[in-house]
Amino acid sequence: MNILLIIALIIMGPIIGSLIGVIKKPTPKLLASYLGFAAGVMISISFLQLIPEALKLSSMIYVIIGFVAGFFIMMFFDDLIPHLHPGLCSKEKPSIKRTAFTLLIGIALHNLPEGLAISSGFASLEKLGFVIALSIALHNIPEGIVTAAPLYASTKKRLKSFLLSSSTAIPILFAFLIGTFLFRFIPDILLGIVMAFTAGVMFYISGDELLPCAERQKHTHSANMGMALGVIIVLLTTLI
Repeated sequence: MNILLIIALIIMGPIIGSLIGVIKKPTPKLLASYLGFAAGVMISISFLQLIPEALKLSSMIYVIIGFVAGFFIMMFFDDLIPHLHPGLCSKEKPSIKRTAFTLLIGIALHNLPEGLAISSGFASLEKLGFVIALSIALHNIPEGIVTAAPLYASTKKRLKSFLLSSSTAIPILFAFLIGTFLFRFIPDILLGIVMAFTAGVMFYISGDELLPCAERQKHTHSANMGMALGVIIVLLTTLI
């Protein structure tokens, strides 16, 4: 799997979301389906691919430690810096405008662990890195929407808002490139811990961000069907 394809996925998620954010926000039904799909993909990758691969490289206790560490570190990041919730789940437009640039910085910092997640999968298996990059790209499209839309509302400058929002791809790309280089030199047992850590990160993103925000769109069936489709897609990738 060409590394350039993974880099393209990393970049395209925020770009597509930012473009939508400065043009037109998707309907609640479509957004619920989309968020459910991304959650299904992330949860499936965590337990069908990342955890099994981690267990091949490390012992059960190390995998548990890695998973718990990933989960709680993401919780810490989520409490420390504003992230997805202010724009996507809230209907209060004034608060979105007041926090537009803070939200931009928060999402950029929040994206660093996502780049490491992609690189850890890529270090184990190129196909796994691609699937993780795809799921994170899907996750980053709604983030691009909720970053670009308030920026545009605040600045009234479509191009500037699009470029600023798209720049949140830079931390993911930076962390991916650094991680891809470093993970080639670490022992298998540590790589297993990192992969379990990645699973914890993705599980937290799904449970704390994607599924609650999908539920808030008031289209539960659409969200559930999207999640089921995400699981099926990941299962099919195991045949490739």
